[in-house]
Amino acid sequence: MSEAPPARRSTEAERERLNGLFAELCAIPSVSGSEAAVRERVHVLLEGLGVSYDVDAAGNTLARVNPDPTRPPGVLLCAHLDTVPDGGTPIVPVLVDEGWENANDAILGADNKAAVAVMLVAAERAARGEAAPFELLLTVEEETALAGAKQFDVSRLASPFGYVYDHATPIGEIVVASPTYYKLTAEFRGRAAHAGIRPEDGRSAILAAARAIASMRLGRLDEQTTANVGHIEGGLANATNVVAPKCTILAETRSLDASVAEDVVAEMVDRCHDAANDPECECDLDITVERLFEGYRHKPTSPAILAAERALDACGYAPRHIVSGGAADTNAFAVNGFHTVCLANGTERNHEPTERVSVAALEAMLDITYALLQETAAL
Repeated sequence: MSEAPPARRSTEAERERLNGLFAELCAIPSVSGSEAAVRERVHVLLEGLGVSYDVDAAGNTLARVNPDPTRPPGVLLCAHLDTVPDGGTPIVPVLVDEGWENANDAILGADNKAAVAVMLVAAERAARGEAAPFELLLTVEEETALAGAKQFDVSRLASPFGYVYDHATPIGEIVVASPTYYKLTAEFRGRAAHAGIRPEDGRSAILAAARAIASMRLGRLDEQTTANVGHIEGGLANATNVVAPKCTILAETRSLDASVAEDVVAEMVDRCHDAANDPECECDLDITVERLFEGYRHKPTSPAILAAERALDACGYAPRHIVSGGAADTNAFAVNGFHTVCLANGTERNHEPTERVSVAALEAMLDITYALLQETAAL
């Protein structure tokens, strides 16, 4: 294989276009399940480039940025259109200390619109025939357990592998492993009674839930495994004089070792049953366990990872392999047999009201994208 010539860096006009497009996309609300408005805007942009696309039943958009049909796409680039809830607060992107933030107290949406904007600007260059052709996949409902990517038919792809820009850590990090994740929902059902007159006639669902939680191993269990109870809800609103007849807890566990994740969630289920059967509680129990995504571990010598390392190095970033405690569309594709690599894109504090991305990180990812297209076209 001959060495590819250096990829041409982004121009000043492209960087200006990138920042403007990013701010525009962030300002369009697109909470998971409500991506229609931002998807429509993306479609208008693709149509303006003469790029063909189609939308599957789940709402995922697949475009082939290829002005020359005789050239196969070298790679898939993937980002998701949805965001976590914004609380109904308007998103007003503003520049603060050379970085994009929301002027209001809510998310910015850089997760994942920083990636969407970068890939669309790269599509503009590729559509002119000035960069290698690629496939562009924009998914929906990633923030709700990868729902869009799980429904996407990977057999429609012509690319040999792909990249997902969806890890809110410094540029240069390459995710080589991600955990298997289980969600547990437990509903304890007791019996209501007057708490001041005949508490002995009641069966407290809150007490049962509390004992279950207290007996669970939570937090970081080992280097590969975590467990958490994230929500508890029970009793009657503003009522302290009623023994709580119902209480629900939501919990999770995730591990890079799938068998360990399975063992931990089974242990959490046992703790719930133990608490429900405690004579002081004696509650009925409905419990549901869902495996929301399956983990993966990439070979560090895969062509996709090696190409990413070369692209990062060409742009001045030292490649670093990391394992993630979270998931991205990469997890769904791995289960379905299509190899994608998740790259960190420099966003900060995703899912938080202080979410931010620096202009430098945004523009660097555009240069890295051009380098990736160059590297993968040469394979």
